Amino acid sequence: MSGKALRDLNALPLSETESESLNKSVLIKPVVDNSNGDPEKVPARNSTLVASSVAKEAEVAPTVTDVGSTEVEYIESENLNDVDDKEKVLQTLLAALDSKDWILVCEALNNVRRLSIFHKESMHDILDQVVSLIVKSMKNPRSALCKTAIMSSEDIFKAYGDLIIDLFDPMLIQLLLKASQDKRFVCEAAERALVAMTNWVSPTLLLPKLQPYLKHKNPRIRAKTSMCFSRSVQKLGTEGIKAFGIDKLIQIAASQLSDQLPESREAARSLLFELHSVYEKSNPSASVEPEPAELSSWELFCQSKLSPLSAQAVLRVTSVAREGLVFGF
Repeated sequence: MSGKALRDLNALPLSETESESLNKSVLIKPVVDNSNGDPEKVPARNSTLVASSVAKEAEVAPTVTDVGSTEVEYIESENLNDVDDKEKVLQTLLAALDSKDWILVCEALNNVRRLSIFHKESMHDILDQVVSLIVKSMKNPRSALCKTAIMSSEDIFKAYGDLIIDLFDPMLIQLLLKASQDKRFVCEAAERALVAMTNWVSPTLLLPKLQPYLKHKNPRIRAKTSMCFSRSVQKLGTEGIKAFGIDKLIQIAASQLSDQLPESREAARSLLFELHSVYEKSNPSASVEPEPAELSSWELFCQSKLSPLSAQAVLRVTSVAREGLVFGF
């Protein structure tokens, strides 16, 4: 073969298959799967976020996923350390949260978490912008970024409680959406954030925010909302429930009792048990067993506030609870 022919052969481009094989040999990095369903979580000893040197190369190789290009560790709140330089972090925080570099955004989100835990007063003036950018990251399709944002919201709830209520609506719907999806490790993080929300935001402020989502067209969102609503009502206490209105709450619980998903129905039953208990404490005669031909005060109350079918369903649930107490179940 002539020298010219050899040169022409060497100049030929690689086939698509060969090129893809070469890219993979460079970019794919084995990941140990001990993540309990989280494909992007791997062990890391001393850092919040460890990015491999091939992260940028992965951007030009669409066949390679985040699993092979970046390793992410999610640090629990109690294991986070304080920031090294609070003032420096604050100066660059908003720009970092709005960066196009998702790794930088994850680092900034973890700094939000640190500031919330160790210096919560330092973010008061920019809290509205911080919350807005956290919500933006929650909407990102990259799972690592989305989950880190959700974890940030949990720490925001713990740190600021009722102060967050005016900035609350965009974050609430995103958490309900993420808790309703099929990607388990994102769903579980969102559920933890919702629990933190019910623990740290006053029920009198939270319940009106939750109510519209009890009628959402997505049954999963209704179910997650029902669970939050039930937990929040229980934190009202007897006087708080009476002030909010047992009649209003029993109508909400009755509507959820026939909902599509079992989570909604279970939350409704839990709420009805609580309402029944509060009603009996507020009306001592309600706990006295009526004569066979008589209706109890609770039965009369349910029938006066609900449709016949709804009242029957509610009484069936609460009568089971009463029988369980009588027989020590």
